[in-house]
Amino acid sequence: MDALKRANGIRTARAQLKKDLKAGRVSIQDLLDSPPDYVLTAKVFDMLLAVPKYGRVKTNRVLNQCRISPAKTIGGLSERQRKEMVSLLRR
Repeated sequence: MDALKRANGIRTARAQLKKDLKAGRVSIQDLLDSPPDYVLTAKVFDMLLAVPKYGRVKTNRVLNQCRISPAKTIGGLSERQRKEMVSLLRR
């Protein structure tokens, strides 16, 4: 039961984060620079989709340019991938 409560809390926090990304209250660059613990297991692809003006095609293009698999999690990004993606998204 504790694991279920923890999982539901993480899902709720991620849903709120996606709403904040869509509303512009949180920037994806800040999220990638210093991700909270509950986002480390989230897929980079899913978080980019929550950003306004980023659909599947643009998200896949960004991931391909940075040589990142769509299945990669935020916590699994290497330092090079993280820096490259943040600099690309700041343009």
